[in-house]
Amino acid sequence: MLKRLRERARSEKGFTLIELLVVMLILGILAAIAIPAFLNQKGKANDSAMKVQARSMQTAMETCATDNNTGSYTGCTLVRLNQIEPTIPTTAPAGGTAASVTVPAAGTSYTIRSQTASGTNNWFQIAKAAPPAATVTRTCATANTGGCQPGGTW
Repeated sequence: MLKRLRERARSEKGFTLIELLVVMLILGILAAIAIPAFLNQKGKANDSAMKVQARSMQTAMETCATDNNTGSYTGCTLVRLNQIEPTIPTTAPAGGTAASVTVPAAGTSYTIRSQTASGTNNWFQIAKAAPPAATVTRTCATANTGGCQPGGTW
């Protein structure tokens, strides 16, 4: 019986401590590569949501000007944009996205901005100049990060 136990103990195979440490090291390296890549994707998703919000605000601004029957943006506040498009927030929820609207007294131009309360600290802005140029520019805060291209445009 003792002889059988000795034979059984010799025939059992397993991993050495060195082999286990090497495997753990490899897993650690893979995790160190994967985690930052995942976090970067989350920031891009937040930036994408802000871009969508800014574009929705732009559409609501044009609708508001059409509703004024004068083409003027006067009176197109964040609350008014929310009445046109309910997905536009009037206040920033905790950890959510903030929005702002600026219309000069003449009412012929506007600036809208979508900004995150957490995440990448980026903001995405659309500004429409007064006529006759009436050019639209899209700018963002942190160039070459997340959804903001080099040069600070999107």
